[in-house]
Amino acid sequence: MSTFSGAVFKMAEQQFETIADHIGIPTHERARILMPKRAITVACPIRRDDGTIAVFEGYRVQHHLTFGPTKGGTRYAANVDLGEIAALAIWMSWKCALAGLPYGGAKGGIAVDPYSLSPRELEGLSRRYMQEMIPFVGPDTDVPAPDMGTNEQVMAWFMDTYSSYQGATVPGVVTGKPVAIGGTVGRREATGRGVAHLAARAMDYLGIAPSGATAIVQGYGNVGSYSARTLQDMGLRILGVSDHTACYYDPRGLDLDAIDAHAAKHGVLAGWSSEAAFDPSQLLTQPCDVLVPAAVERVIDAEVAAGLKCRILAEGANGPTTPEADLVLDERGDIFVVPDILCNSGGVIVSYFEWVQGLQRLFWEEEEVTRRTNIILDRAFNQVLERARIDGVSNRIAAMTIGVERVLDGKRRRGIFP
Repeated sequence: MSTFSGAVFKMAEQQFETIADHIGIPTHERARILMPKRAITVACPIRRDDGTIAVFEGYRVQHHLTFGPTKGGTRYAANVDLGEIAALAIWMSWKCALAGLPYGGAKGGIAVDPYSLSPRELEGLSRRYMQEMIPFVGPDTDVPAPDMGTNEQVMAWFMDTYSSYQGATVPGVVTGKPVAIGGTVGRREATGRGVAHLAARAMDYLGIAPSGATAIVQGYGNVGSYSARTLQDMGLRILGVSDHTACYYDPRGLDLDAIDAHAAKHGVLAGWSSEAAFDPSQLLTQPCDVLVPAAVERVIDAEVAAGLKCRILAEGANGPTTPEADLVLDERGDIFVVPDILCNSGGVIVSYFEWVQGLQRLFWEEEEVTRRTNIILDRAFNQVLERARIDGVSNRIAAMTIGVERVLDGKRRRGIFP
């Protein structure tokens, strides 16, 4: 099929073929497991503040609905395309299956730089996108969430637009909403906290004491900032951080309080310090105990993988490591990888809790959210390690194998209609 293309989709396809070969999925069944069930492309016109009209292209890909509604974030980025969105939806399917959530994977996005829009334009674009998606989403069909370039406010606009169309408040149509209108405590922090929790599990497995250990975080958005803060609270020293505007590194450790205050005021890291400024292309290969790539896909290629000096690679982003880099890491054998579909699953786990709470109109305390999240993360972590040991494969292949097998089993049991 030629609907999906691009390096990110080819990467997801290549990973799936590796898993399909590993567990012996017959060739005739593979397309049904890999190819998305539905892909939507919409035009989103808005009136700019200067009176002109601009049209932005929006996407939503739903990978499968075998277990229940699809689930996945919505990203706003200038380089978003349908192939990337499809790959992210596929990875989300394996992620949800690995965590044991009753979802298929989905992903959405708009090809736009959100920082180029005024607040009024951003609201107009968000509402128009959801208006176009109304026939394809809903609490029992597809439940969007925030991703890169979107946040709680965008989810609030999504929910309000959908609810206005339905004539009643429908909190279950999205997750990642503000707590004041049906969101759940702990959702904003969930992905980053989950990354840190699993990094701590890996440190315990390797016998690394958090006190005195070090970490570097690439990507200082929602996931990266909460990962860094939680790791620091555990006792680690944060040596380096970066976003798309700046990179900072100090072997003595960075002042996260000052960095967070600057980012909260300015929205980006640029301008925080000239003394700690560092070459972003060199950040990933600096020595540390825990490396957290929490930015975008494919930042660790074979060359970067060969130069890594971390002991744990905790993948906060989706697809940060290419298949070619995986081969290098497998050959090296000295880096413990917490693969993306496990490492960053805290966000979708708490989104699931938010969805459940919204459907029941019964909300939990943050301690309950955290406790339940860690139970699921720990169970998945243990299952991945056990599968890697039994099959003699990497943690990534083990994690993806569990996810793919569960989707395959579900599709086989439901059969093909008619």
